[in-house]
Amino acid sequence: MKPPLRFALLALATATAATAAASGLVPASAAEPLWQSPHGQDVVDIQVLNVSDFHGQLDPLNIRGVGNVGGAAALSTYWKADRKANPDTLLMSAGDTVGASVPVSGFFDDEPTVKFMNQTGFSANTFGNHNFDKGLAHLQSQIDAADFPYVSANLTNLNRNLHDVSPYTIKTVHGVKVAIIGVTNPEAPTLVAPGNFGSMKVTDPAKAAMRAREEAARHGAKVFIALGHLGIEGTDAQGGPTGPLTEFAHAVHGFDLVLGDHTDVQYKSEINGALVLENLSKGATYAKTTLKYDRRRGGHVVAAASEFVVPLSDKVTPDPEVVAMLKPYRDELSKRYDGKIAVATGLFDQSGEVDRVRETALGDLTTDALRTTYGTQIAFTNGGGIRASLPSTYQPADKTLRRTGSGPYDLVAGDAYAVLPFGNQSLTRTVTGTQLWAVLEQSVSKAPNSSGGFLQVSGFRFTYDSAKPVGSRVLSVTLDGGTPIARDATTYTAATNNFTNAGGDGYTMLADGQGTTRNLMAGDLLTYLTAQKTVTPTTHTRIDDTSRPDA
Repeated sequence: MKPPLRFALLALATATAATAAASGLVPASAAEPLWQSPHGQDVVDIQVLNVSDFHGQLDPLNIRGVGNVGGAAALSTYWKADRKANPDTLLMSAGDTVGASVPVSGFFDDEPTVKFMNQTGFSANTFGNHNFDKGLAHLQSQIDAADFPYVSANLTNLNRNLHDVSPYTIKTVHGVKVAIIGVTNPEAPTLVAPGNFGSMKVTDPAKAAMRAREEAARHGAKVFIALGHLGIEGTDAQGGPTGPLTEFAHAVHGFDLVLGDHTDVQYKSEINGALVLENLSKGATYAKTTLKYDRRRGGHVVAAASEFVVPLSDKVTPDPEVVAMLKPYRDELSKRYDGKIAVATGLFDQSGEVDRVRETALGDLTTDALRTTYGTQIAFTNGGGIRASLPSTYQPADKTLRRTGSGPYDLVAGDAYAVLPFGNQSLTRTVTGTQLWAVLEQSVSKAPNSSGGFLQVSGFRFTYDSAKPVGSRVLSVTLDGGTPIARDATTYTAATNNFTNAGGDGYTMLADGQGTTRNLMAGDLLTYLTAQKTVTPTTHTRIDDTSRPDA
C-alpha cells in the first residue's frame, strides 16, 4: 500500500509578502532546493513546475499592489533558475496555454506561444476548451509544431480527429518513470463553436484517468501525475473550495500529484494521498513542487511539498533568448496596433473575470459599441469573451504613453484586440420577447457562480433572483426607456456575436439559422473607442440580482 504523503509548507519571502497577500498572491522564497538527499541514487527529488491557463500571456501582467508579474521572458528566467537548482525537473500545463491570447500571440495564431513552450522545455500539455477555439485543423497545426506531447485520456474517437495525441506520456527522470495523464473538461464542447470537436466526445475524467494509470503502470511507471483542465468553481456547505478539480481528486486513487486549471483560482490541498494544485491564470503564479521518490521504500513518492511562486518581472533579467524570439512578432504588431485611439479616464477593470458574474463598466462599453455601431434596439455578449482590462497588458513601443498608474490612460489599437481576442464577428438579428427571456434565463443559470455565458447587455435592463430555481429566475425585462419586454412574439432588433448566436455557452435558443455576420467584433470596439475619444468607467444598473443587491 502506498505510504501517506507528508506535506511541507515552505517559508516564503517577507519582502513582498504584505503586498502579495493583499492581492491573493504568495511570493516564493529564494530558498534552497526543497530536499537535499543524503542517499544518492536511492532518493530522487522530482521537481514539477506548472502554469495554469496561460492564454498566450507573453506580456507581463500589472497587478495592483504587486507590480509587473509574469510574461514569457521573466518566466523563462525563473524556470532556468529552478532547473539549475534541480535538474530533475518537469514543466507542464493542463490546457488553455493558447486561446484568448494577448495580441503578440493571438495575432499570429499563437505561434509565438508554442515557440515559447518549446524554448522553455515543456514536458507535456493537455487540452482545455480554448485549445479548440479555432477548430481541429488549427489545433493539429499546433500539435505538429510542439516539441512536447499533448495527452488526453477522456476523448473518444481521438485518433480519427487528431494525430500524435495519447492518453498519457511517460518521462524518465533520474531513472524513475513518471506517467503524465491528461484529461479534458467535460463541458468543453459547449464552450466552443459547434463542430469544433469533430466526432470526439468527452467522457468521465476520473474513469479515463484510472484506465490510463493502469496501463502506464504496466509499462513501468512509478510516479503518477494527472493534468486536468478542471478547476475550483465554488464552495461546499462548510465553505471549503470545491469543483470539478476536487471531485476528480476524490474519484481517483494512486496519483501523486493532480494539477488543475480552468478557473483562475489558487488552491492547494491533499486529497486521496495526492497533492492537488491549481494556479492563478496567465502566469500570475506558477507552482514549484517536489515529489520525493524513494527506491528503498518500495519505489514510492514518500513526501511532497509545493509553493506558489509569484514571478516578479522587474526583479529578474528577462531571458534574452525569449526576448529575441519575440522581437519580430512585436515589431510586426507595433506597425498595426500601436496607434493611440482614445483616453480612458480610469481603469475598466476585468481582473477576477468579473464580467462573468455581474454588470461591469467594460461590459457596458463593449455592448454599447455593438448597439451603436449597428443601430439596434438591444445588444448582448457573453462575459467570457471579454478577456482583458482597458488599458490591457498590450505593450506599445512608445513608452511615453500613459499605460500604468491611476490614470488617465492612453488607449491604443492593441487594447481592443486584447479585450476581444477570439476573432468573433459581430452579428445582427431579431429576437422575440420569448427568445430574449430564454436567453436571459440561460445567462443567469449558474449565478451567483461565475459563468463565461453570463451576458453583458446594452439597450435594456433586467432583474433576476439567483435564489430561485434555474429556469424561473428572470423577474422583469425592460427597454432603456422603460417599455416592458413581454415574454411574447414581439420582435426586437439585436446585436451579438457569432459564437453566442451559433449556440455557444448553451444559447441553443438562438441557433435558429437567423443572423447576419458583420465586422470583426474587436474592430467594432476599436472604431467605437476612436469615435468616443474619451471614455469613463461607469455602470448603469442594467443587471440586478435581487438576492444580491451588492453584486
